[in-house]
Amino acid sequence: MSEIVRQKVPSSDIASIGYDAASQTLEIEFHTTGVYRYFSVPAAVYESLLTTPSPGKYFLQHIKGKFAWEKRARQF
Repeated sequence: MSEIVRQKVPSSDIASIGYDAASQTLEIEFHTTGVYRYFSVPAAVYESLLTTPSPGKYFLQHIKGKFAWEKRARQF
C-alpha cells in the first residue's frame, strides 16, 4: 500500500486524517498517541469523519472498536 496523504482537521484529539479508497484504509494521526490505520472502513465513514463538526466524538462513536487497526511506527 502506498503512503496515505492526510489532511488536518479541527479537533483537540485528532491532528489529521487520510483515506485510501482502493484498500478502504483510514489513517488517523492523533495529537498525543501517533498514527493509526483502520481497515475495511467504508468511504462514507471517512467522508463523515472529514466533515463532522467533532471528529473526536465521531471517532469514538463510529470507528473506535469497530474496525481492525494497527499503530504505525513513528516517522522521523
